[in-house]
Amino acid sequence: MKLSFLSRYSRSFLGLGLLLAAGLLSWLFLAYKPPAAWTENELRMISSLSLSSLPALPLDASNKASADPVAQELGHALFFDARLSANNQISCASCHKPELNFTDGLDKARAIGQSRRNTPSIVGLAYSPWLYWDGRRDSLWSQALSPLEDPREQASNRMAIARLVTQDPGYSQMYQSIFDELPDFSDRSRFPDNAGPGLKTAWYSAWEQMSKADQNLVNETFANVGKAIAAYERLLVPAPSKFDQYADALLDDQVEPGDIYSNDEIKGLRIFIGKGRCMECHNGPLFTNFEFHNTGIISYPGDLPDRGRVDGLREVRKNPFNCQGEYSDRDPSQCLELIHAREGIELIGAMKTPSLRNLAGTAPYMHKGQIKTLKESLEHYNKAPLAMIGHNETDSPLGLMSFELRQLEAFLMTLQAPLDIEQRWLQPPQ
Repeated sequence: MKLSFLSRYSRSFLGLGLLLAAGLLSWLFLAYKPPAAWTENELRMISSLSLSSLPALPLDASNKASADPVAQELGHALFFDARLSANNQISCASCHKPELNFTDGLDKARAIGQSRRNTPSIVGLAYSPWLYWDGRRDSLWSQALSPLEDPREQASNRMAIARLVTQDPGYSQMYQSIFDELPDFSDRSRFPDNAGPGLKTAWYSAWEQMSKADQNLVNETFANVGKAIAAYERLLVPAPSKFDQYADALLDDQVEPGDIYSNDEIKGLRIFIGKGRCMECHNGPLFTNFEFHNTGIISYPGDLPDRGRVDGLREVRKNPFNCQGEYSDRDPSQCLELIHAREGIELIGAMKTPSLRNLAGTAPYMHKGQIKTLKESLEHYNKAPLAMIGHNETDSPLGLMSFELRQLEAFLMTLQAPLDIEQRWLQPPQ
C-alpha cells in the first residue's frame, strides 16, 4: 500500500513535470517562431505610422511669424538666452535640453523652483493643437510665454522681457524686421523696470498702475516674443528612424526589407498595431493622436491626484493669449480646435498622449515622471490598474507574456533617430 501511494505520487509529479515541460516548449515556440507575413490591413496601419505619411509642416494661422526665417533666428537666440529669467541663469534650453530630445531627464522640471510636472519634449509639437500635459495652451507661442513668468521656472515678467528684446541691439533689429515696428519703452514713468500681472507682488502693483494702452503695448510685444520662439520650435521635427526605413522598404514593391528588422522587432511591431492596442492613442506618423486619456497612472508621492485635462481646458479658454484672444493673428471664428474642444467627465485625470519617437532618451515617463523605465511603462499598461481619479480607459489587462513585452520594447527602440535639422539650431547661436 505504501508503494502504491508513492507510485501514485511519482506519477502525479511526473505528470506535472510533463505539463510544465509542454508549457515551456509552447512558450519557446511562440517566442522564437518566425514572424508571419503581413496582411493588407497590417500594411495599411504600418503605412499610417511612417514619417512618409507626415503632412508638410503646418503654418500657425495665429502666428503670422511662424515661418519667418528672421523670426526663427530671433527665436533660436531667445530659446538659449538666460537673460529671460529673473536670475539670468535659466533659459528655455535649461529644461528643454537638445541632447535629451528637448526634455531634462527629471521627474519634475527644476529651474528657479520645481515645476508641477515632467518636462515634455517639444519635438514635433508644431503639429499639435494642444500644449502641456493638460493642454492648457493652444499654440506653441502661447506656451512659450508661460515659463517666462512662472515663478517656478524663469520667474521674470513681461515688462522686463519686452524691454530686453526691444533694446538689445541685435534683438531689436530682428524684431523690427519681423513685426514692422519697434515699441519705445524708455519712459520709466510709463514703463517701470519690472511689471506684470499675476502674483500680488510689487511687479503686480506696478502693472496695475499702468494705463490700459501701455499694458496692451507690453502684452503685444510679449506675445511677439512667444511667436518668435515658436518660429524656432516649429523647426524641431524628427528624422526617419529604423522603423521608417523598414516601413518604407516593406511598402515599396521594388525594395526588399532585407535585414533592417530582427524577428523580435517585427513581432513587436505586430503587437503594437494589434493585441497591444497601442494605436488606440499612439497613432499617426508622430505616434500620438494629440488627445487626452486617463491611463491609471499613480499620483506622484505626496501629491494629490492630478485632475489633468478638465483643469487644462478651463485654463486655455480664459488665457488672453489663446487662439481667440486679441494677440492672436487668427480670425477667432476659425479657432475650431478651441471652439469644439472635447469635454466630459472622461477627461478627469486625462493627460495628453506623448509622441513615442525618441522615447528612449526621455525617461522618466508620464506626467510627473512616476515611471522610470520603458519596461515598467509597458508593464503598467499590461496590468491596467484602477485609476486614483476618474476612470482608466485601458481598464482591460492586455495579458501580454514576458517575451511579448520584450518584443514590444525592441520595436519601440527602433523609433530612435536624430532630428531633421542642422546642428547649429541645437546649440546657442555663435
